Amino acid sequence: MSTLKQNLVEYANVINKSKGTSNSSNLRKAFPASPVYKGEISDAERLAYYQEEVMDKEGLTENGVTNFSMNYNNGAPNLEDVETGGAGMPASPYVPNVTSPGPGSTSAATQPEYDGEFKDIDAISNFGTGLGGTVSPNKTTKNIANMKIGQYISGRSFKGSDGKN
Repeated sequence: MSTLKQNLVEYANVINKSKGTSNSSNLRKAFPASPVYKGEISDAERLAYYQEEVMDKEGLTENGVTNFSMNYNNGAPNLEDVETGGAGMPASPYVPNVTSPGPGSTSAATQPEYDGEFKDIDAISNFGTGLGGTVSPNKTTKNIANMKIGQYISGRSFKGSDGKN
């Protein structure tokens, strides 16, 4: 996480130069009724709003999606329960089925089960893989959901997610 303060609605260190900046004075004159200029919103208010109305809100219904939860309170995916095989199902919880449906067919329903080799998932340890990189979301979401804006830990999702304390 960046340690630098990011501009939200309160501009700090405005530097006037020929290119690459806004003219705060002209913006204030052009949009005098803006909640930013009327003092109705601030960085702290915007962060609190986002935490309450997006991160912590449950059962959101927006844009045709009902009962949406940022914290998977309606059930985080459990990769151990993913059904695999042919007929359009994934080859593994981590890999789509890449087999051809056969000559003359474009239907996933005719795909055979993939019988090729997979990497040993316990041996995967790329940068950013955390707890083995293949840990199921149902084992990590509770810890991630408890995080609040400003509490993030650089380089990991939550304390212990990198296998360290």
